[in-house]
Amino acid sequence: MFTGIITDIGTVVSSETSPSGRRLVVACAYDPERIDMGASICCSGACMTVVEKGRGHAGRGWFAVDVSPESLARTTLGDWREGTRVNLERSLAMGTELGGHLVTGHVDAVAAVTERADEGGTARFTFEVPANLARFIAEKGSVALDGTSLTVNSVAGNAFSVTLIPHTLGVTTWGEKHAGDNINLEVDLMARYAARLMEFGDPSGRAE
Repeated sequence: MFTGIITDIGTVVSSETSPSGRRLVVACAYDPERIDMGASICCSGACMTVVEKGRGHAGRGWFAVDVSPESLARTTLGDWREGTRVNLERSLAMGTELGGHLVTGHVDAVAAVTERADEGGTARFTFEVPANLARFIAEKGSVALDGTSLTVNSVAGNAFSVTLIPHTLGVTTWGEKHAGDNINLEVDLMARYAARLMEFGDPSGRAE
């Protein structure tokens, strides 16, 4: 589980085909001694399992993850190459501050950036999402985009917008994003379960 608060920007230093799909090696500022084998790290919104770790890429630590065919098909990870910069977040520890919202790292789909409008130091992004996910996105609700917890400004059909402040633009990969880019989208966990309950009528189970 994660919070959508990015704590580092990693750089892909290797992307190779593996028996399980694709193996990615990501250099980062995290101390590899403090990363457990099998730990979960959210990589631009996708929860990945650490299968190797070490130090050596320009003195930085690194970790490796295996990306399954399912993840390659559902996320942007299949497009990552050497030099790709990715938002990183370690998994949530009990007792730490929940600064964003509950993020699972299970990407629902890829959203397309249709517009970027810079307004002073902020940037307003508009996205288009698959029709089946639009009902989970509500004005002033939360979404995770490339692993970043963001508040929805407006919604219109399959489109919605968010505004990023200068701090977020500076400490994430969002400063590099433009119209035409694809983004990993995870809808709000509570919205997903609320919609599921509605499919079965009265969630209390009481008869009318």
